[in-house]
Amino acid sequence: MIHSYMSKSEIENELLGKGDFVQIDYLTKFLEENIPLSMKRFAWLKLAGIYERKNIFGEAGKMFDNIALNSVAFSEKINNYVKEAELFIKAGIFDKSDRAMTKAMNQANASEKQNIYFSVKSFYKKQAEEYETERKRNHAVRIYEKLLEVNISDLERQEIKEKLFELYEKLGKFKELAGLKSRG
Repeated sequence: MIHSYMSKSEIENELLGKGDFVQIDYLTKFLEENIPLSMKRFAWLKLAGIYERKNIFGEAGKMFDNIALNSVAFSEKINNYVKEAELFIKAGIFDKSDRAMTKAMNQANASEKQNIYFSVKSFYKKQAEEYETERKRNHAVRIYEKLLEVNISDLERQEIKEKLFELYEKLGKFKELAGLKSRG
């Protein structure tokens, strides 16, 4: 068990050799104690790592939101919100991903906003390609449809439509295929 009087290295040693779910339990209980913010950030980061490793992306995203909320530097807030957006994309929770991107944009200047937008857009594309590789076509379709809603270039829009044509055909979604063809 870990306690508020322990140092980071003592906590690391206590968690060493424990299973992921035991570590999650220990860290969650540790966060309920009255501990300094630096220790909370440490615990949230450890939890985020475990959740991400276990493919529990929604919970990992929540941990990065907690870290960002308690960050002082704008660049740190932005990086944590972007990581939160990435994890919610992996979890398939697009509305929370959009909110995380908006929170990052609110902390950024004009050039940083472009970088954030580009990063999030590339997370969507990467995840869609991963789903295609894994033959999770319905998941890939959801992401490509989401990408058509955002601000993308005409070339990107055409590439996404071509991928959607192919996926709709493979999935037997002829109504959607006809709708996409009629839109251009």
